[in-house]
Amino acid sequence: MAEIQFHPDLIEELHAAQHVVVLTGAGTSAESGVPTFREAQTGLWAKYNPEELATPQAFRRNPKLVWDWYTWRRELVAQAQPNPGHYALAELETLVPNLTLITQNVDSLHQRAGSHNVIELHGNISRIVCSKERRVVDTWPDTGDVPRCPHCNAPLRPDVVWFGENLPQEAIYLAYKVSGDCDLFLCVGTSALVHPAASLPVAAIQNDIMTVEVNPNTTPLTPHADFHLQGPSGQVLPALVEALKQFRNRHSG
Repeated sequence: MAEIQFHPDLIEELHAAQHVVVLTGAGTSAESGVPTFREAQTGLWAKYNPEELATPQAFRRNPKLVWDWYTWRRELVAQAQPNPGHYALAELETLVPNLTLITQNVDSLHQRAGSHNVIELHGNISRIVCSKERRVVDTWPDTGDVPRCPHCNAPLRPDVVWFGENLPQEAIYLAYKVSGDCDLFLCVGTSALVHPAASLPVAAIQNDIMTVEVNPNTTPLTPHADFHLQGPSGQVLPALVEALKQFRNRHSG
């Protein structure tokens, strides 16, 4: 594969940045074999529309069906491994003074790759909470039915954001704050269509912050980004980190 070339201005800005913000979407996880939300409708689940399974109404109507679907998806996620893009972002965190990673993904792959400062906009599919109090529950008996909260007996549910639910208030507040106040914004593997996440790079652009898109395809963000790095994140991000390290080696001392 030909070596990826980056504009010198991009590498210089990345080198100088005190705070880098990264937004990642489904494309980052897809490279690890995690099916996107709609691709998760296979086999037994092919007859269901995701909107029929990922709403509070669906859970109230048929909690066992929804629980079983998420159990199946949790197993898929558990089998997936972080890809080179995940590891590159974890390494980038060690190379800049401050890096905040905002993700629309719910699979923990960033944390498993070594990223520490992660804001989860849509929750985490592996985390289980009480459907009434949203208290995190770590263990539950396997009775074959929907498990119950040991504190209040309400059914347990995955700690993810369903259709019709608001994003975690603290997470979205912090995401907006850092997006408009960083030195460089990286938008990776996201369609730039799903709001409110899609408005985060807009906040960066409106504040004259260098905005870089990493995506194999063009998106609504592409014409407005300072740089569009076309390709899968598993190839582009490791090359970008390597280019930054080479730049620093040349300019050290």
